[in-house]
Amino acid sequence: MTKHFWKAAGATLLCTSMLAGCSSTPATGSSTADSAAGSSAKAGDTVKIGLNFELTGQVADYGTKEINGAKIAVQQFNAREDKPFTVETVEFDDKGEPAESVAAITKLIEQDGVVGVVGPATSASSIATYEFATSKQVPVISPSATQVNAMLKADGTPYEYAWRVCFEDSYQGKGMAEYAYNNLDAKKAVVLNEVSDYGSGLAEAFTEEFESLGGEVLDRSEYQSGDKDFASFITKIKDLDFDVIYVGGYYNEAAQIVKAAKAAGIEKPIIGADGFDSADFIQQIGNDYANNIYYTTAYTAIDPSEELSKFIEDYKAAYGEEPSMFAALAYDATNLLLSSLETSGATGAELNEAIKKADFSGITGSFTFDETNHTPAKSVLVVELVDGVQSNVKEVSVE
Repeated sequence: MTKHFWKAAGATLLCTSMLAGCSSTPATGSSTADSAAGSSAKAGDTVKIGLNFELTGQVADYGTKEINGAKIAVQQFNAREDKPFTVETVEFDDKGEPAESVAAITKLIEQDGVVGVVGPATSASSIATYEFATSKQVPVISPSATQVNAMLKADGTPYEYAWRVCFEDSYQGKGMAEYAYNNLDAKKAVVLNEVSDYGSGLAEAFTEEFESLGGEVLDRSEYQSGDKDFASFITKIKDLDFDVIYVGGYYNEAAQIVKAAKAAGIEKPIIGADGFDSADFIQQIGNDYANNIYYTTAYTAIDPSEELSKFIEDYKAAYGEEPSMFAALAYDATNLLLSSLETSGATGAELNEAIKKADFSGITGSFTFDETNHTPAKSVLVVELVDGVQSNVKEVSVE
């Protein structure tokens, strides 16, 4: 942890200015929402936070890594001798389904009395929680809900109690276009994306930026989540004079696309977004095929800081593997919630105000929030896979 996270003054504030404690059940005569909105966290209290993640289903690797990262943050907080209160987690598996995520946020707030929620990993499941959480004045922090305008309501204003610690897809799509054009000397591309807000947002941002730089997109194709056969796509593009293949999608389908391209003898770079950032992606394609692949990410373990080294050490000790970008983002999201609880000494509106005003320094970057869309401005990192290992990281700034 950096000193920025845990200020000694916070403990004094919490011990001297609190009138009531948080509990797992509402105060007599109050609803859970009223209790969360108007209570405080004082020395000796146990404060509950919700962890809502995709622990089973198509994107379980993301959710599992994120809940693991969140737990490391909580463990480190509870291990502090000067901790102002003890944190208890309440976990929910939303299975990667928005309807399940709605059930999760309802239970976590109404039944479990959590004061804030971290997760889910994916945009659709995250967005599904924002309206209810805002109506109950319980902040939700999404580690990786990258969808364009995910934090905005239909009228263009942000959900008051919804936040994210990741950049959005338009930003990373543009970042990869900049990298491909300027660093890979790519002037012609083919684009393949999943039929989803995530995939379409990535493809559109990449295409727009790539063409604005002077590049040309020779073909754009789409696929459905769960598709496994990409032979027709490979046949269509194989004889085109392209420099890169841009894939906008998640790791399962991306792995099949890489394998199909490599098996067909295509040696051009395959580039993509943070959906590639999964140990399962490497496992599915194999280390021999995991070369000449580039993707955008918010995190890398290359040349780690002291804080990052501590996180990696604790994560490996707990789970026996290296943490991914998703674990790191959830770690930061959880620390943002916990530090805001500590500095505000309160829940509900006061806690939300502390999040809004946070000047946060984490292992995936330092930031303040843009209050118009509750999204931080962060640099995009591009990493290259060399025999399945992240290498040659490059920071890309996007206007």
